[in-house]
Amino acid sequence: MATAPLLRALHGDRPERLPVWFMRQAGRSLPEYRDLRVGTRMLDACLDPALAAEITLQPVRRHGVDAAVFFSDIVVPLLLAGIDVEIQPGRGPVFAEPVRTAADVARVTAIEPAAVVAASGPIAEAIGIVTAELGEVPVIGFAGAPFTLAAYLVEGGPSKEHLRARGLMHADPDSWHRLAGWLAEVSRAFLGVQTDAGASAVQLFDSWAGSLSAADYREFVAPHSLAALEGVTVPRIHFGVGTGHLLPDMRLNGRADAVGVDWRMPLDEAARILGPDVTLQGNIDPALLAAPWPVLSAHVRDVIGRGEAARAHILNLGHGVPPEADPTVLTRIVALAHGEDA
Repeated sequence: MATAPLLRALHGDRPERLPVWFMRQAGRSLPEYRDLRVGTRMLDACLDPALAAEITLQPVRRHGVDAAVFFSDIVVPLLLAGIDVEIQPGRGPVFAEPVRTAADVARVTAIEPAAVVAASGPIAEAIGIVTAELGEVPVIGFAGAPFTLAAYLVEGGPSKEHLRARGLMHADPDSWHRLAGWLAEVSRAFLGVQTDAGASAVQLFDSWAGSLSAADYREFVAPHSLAALEGVTVPRIHFGVGTGHLLPDMRLNGRADAVGVDWRMPLDEAARILGPDVTLQGNIDPALLAAPWPVLSAHVRDVIGRGEAARAHILNLGHGVPPEADPTVLTRIVALAHGEDA
């Protein structure tokens, strides 16, 4: 397992084969996934070990990617902790009781993060199924970062600007830090369940961190993201969207072994900012998946070339696979990265 290209890259090596996987590779872009999900709600699928394992395995079989990313959702640990949340089709996670006051924060943070572990049997079982089938192909576990989880909790659902969450930081810093600190413990517990079950790397997703100023990120968010990865003994990837202005901070004082970069910043520029001791992940523009192959392949080769400026590079998208993406295009990108498609 230690010789797997993905793990070698995360440790700073450059394997003979460029490792590639795709965020959101397991799920909605695959017809076999859509067939499997008929009649099953998203969160129910996440907690069905056989179903979650099969969905995790589907893109590895189809595309030949260098890692499986565990099929779940960032709100699953909150659900396991007993928080009332559902994923509404076409909208996303919606919370029955938003967390907006000091009393709300006290109510939620009274839940012991150990409750997540106690309820995580289906998660461990699913990862066990996946690792048994994949053998030497690594499984990537994941969790939402404290800010992104807090943004959903405080807003009550998806938001474009996260005004309430950002407002809470300044209106009631004590409550903010109490909430974010609790979420760090929840994410850390969820990552621990996955690594104990066999995941050999993890990724912390901070999907909404790009809405923050650098000053707010450093004061209100970075310490909690750092805590979410504390004690994680496998390689750690940290990814955010729109975080070019936060790149130096995304390294989390060296706790992140790799930093994911979205499509907005060229990888050679990211390497210059981050320095020589971190692996970069990314950053194919998801919009170009719909472009003609000569256009897309030129873009992929440019990304690969720029990635050579880093100590090591893991090819990925700059965000998740769009639901309308053609799966055959993803397979062809993998072949190109592996030197099998000219």
